[in-house]
Amino acid sequence: MANHGDDFALARVSADAKRPTWEILVIRIGSLACVSQLMLGAALGYGMTFWGALGATMVGSVLLQVVSWAIGTAAAKEGMSTSLLSRWAGFGKTGSSVIGGIIAISLVGWFGVQNSVFAEGMYAVTGTLNVPIWAGLTGVAITVLVVFGIKAISKVATVFVPLFILAVIYAAVVMLTGHSIGDYLSTPPPGPALTFAAATTMVAGGFMIGAVTTPDTARYLRGGKQVFWMTLIGTFVGELGMNLIAVLLAHATGTDSIVDIMMTLTGWIGASIVIFSTVKLNDVNLYSSSLGLATMINALFNARIGRTTLTWVLGLGGTALSMIGIINYFTTFLTVLGVAIPPIAGIIVVDYYVLKRDRAALDESRASGELPTSVDTWNPVAIGVWIAAFLIGQFVGLGIPAINSLVSAGVLYWVAMQVVAKTRKSGEATFARTEMVA
Repeated sequence: MANHGDDFALARVSADAKRPTWEILVIRIGSLACVSQLMLGAALGYGMTFWGALGATMVGSVLLQVVSWAIGTAAAKEGMSTSLLSRWAGFGKTGSSVIGGIIAISLVGWFGVQNSVFAEGMYAVTGTLNVPIWAGLTGVAITVLVVFGIKAISKVATVFVPLFILAVIYAAVVMLTGHSIGDYLSTPPPGPALTFAAATTMVAGGFMIGAVTTPDTARYLRGGKQVFWMTLIGTFVGELGMNLIAVLLAHATGTDSIVDIMMTLTGWIGASIVIFSTVKLNDVNLYSSSLGLATMINALFNARIGRTTLTWVLGLGGTALSMIGIINYFTTFLTVLGVAIPPIAGIIVVDYYVLKRDRAALDESRASGELPTSVDTWNPVAIGVWIAAFLIGQFVGLGIPAINSLVSAGVLYWVAMQVVAKTRKSGEATFARTEMVA
């Protein structure tokens, strides 16, 4: 079994390793209240009215809250990360390698995006070195932090989350001084128009990978009640609060560049705090990426590679991506994530809460803190539905792509599994099993 030092990458979190709710809450707020959230809010404000941006943020936030709470509650109960939980909630062992790989690749991309923001901000504030050098320095520094695991991540969030929120509030106060808030509530967007569907997908897609990977931190909580408050408070403070402030800032300054906004309103001190707040999101990105890659390698090769080693590999890879300018593809990246990631959560939630195919085995093994003794080798239905749901979200022109892909995955998976069960004239769809669970 994995030990505390490996942060339970391939095992249940033990009872003595559970953390206080406030520690995980601070990490959650930090992963939402960050530079990328302000970038998203500023992009909405640049292309929409305040009320249009509010509507898009509300729809996207509700979706994120429901997904986060459902999947996070399962993780708190089982003590498993997203990629490990997926083995007994839809995808099987080989299928979990797909999930682990998607998570690892997506979050390495996010790591590169955030590190580029950090590097560009450092160069803008200091005027020294250049963006690639700053990207290299900051990427390695965050990698070192993540090597020390969840406790180190929590300590960093405890410092930077309050500073970040204070800096943003101060910027809002500066903005409103001498102006009526009504001036900004009724002004037209300063930039090209952004559609409601595109905006909602950006909101949901911008943190959908964070919603789907909620188990990576929620597994350290003791139950669904703690997960509910962690996700709800995090959504209100980090998603809704930061987005709407950034919308107003974009209307007030006429730009969607968050570094320029903070430099204009709060000077280099506020800009520096915002820039450094990137750390508290990027460490979570890298942490979840290492867990996903650990699961993928184990599933494909029946091998264990330590989370520390994987953190170094992914951290240096993500740093390289940031040094070559992946930030230029930020909006496209958000949109693709908004469609590709939700089906994973839809399938896991339906399998765990509705079909309950492995719940008896999970309940029995939970008492001893072990993993179940067997697992589906793979579930072709889950993989097929995931691909179909992605295509539906990507190419169906009606509705909101992120919601289309999420809902269609859950519905199609339930229907397909019922068809398989009836075809085989059994009570439920079953697949070949393996006893090599980790």
